Amino acid sequence: MTTGLALAAAAAASALAGFADLDAIDRQVAGFTGAPTGAVGGALTGVDRRLRLQPCRSGLALSWRTTMHDSVVVQCGDANGWRIFVPVRQAAPVASAPVANAINRGDAVAISISGDGFSVSQPGEALDSGAVGDWIRVRPATGTRTRAEPMRGRIERPGVVSIPLP
Repeated sequence: MTTGLALAAAAAASALAGFADLDAIDRQVAGFTGAPTGAVGGALTGVDRRLRLQPCRSGLALSWRTTMHDSVVVQCGDANGWRIFVPVRQAAPVASAPVANAINRGDAVAISISGDGFSVSQPGEALDSGAVGDWIRVRPATGTRTRAEPMRGRIERPGVVSIPLP
């Protein structure tokens, strides 16, 4: 059996079993990273074939996990969707303009904390600088002389840091 037929058979078996097509995820990662055709999506190993992910009806969102571009976040947009991290190799150093920080140390930010069915926001201060998608330390603003404990959150957009709850 040729490799192409084996992959097609595996994809068909996966689809029949009610799981997401891992080969399709690999192809989307390849397109996102700009990997050459035939590569495993620029991924170091490809998506782990032992995963049994729910099919994603609303589509996948892909983004860089960090500004180093060393892994891709693949997220299913469905309610109770899944999220995986795919480590990727860099073919060559990225020769683009430096990424501007969305938040700088000392900036006033809105800290958004969200969970299943709720979301709250409060003012805070950035303790680190970073670009959209980076994880930084933030501290809630308090009206007292005591300082609140720092927390880690992900920069969603300029001025907004999100702290997801499990």
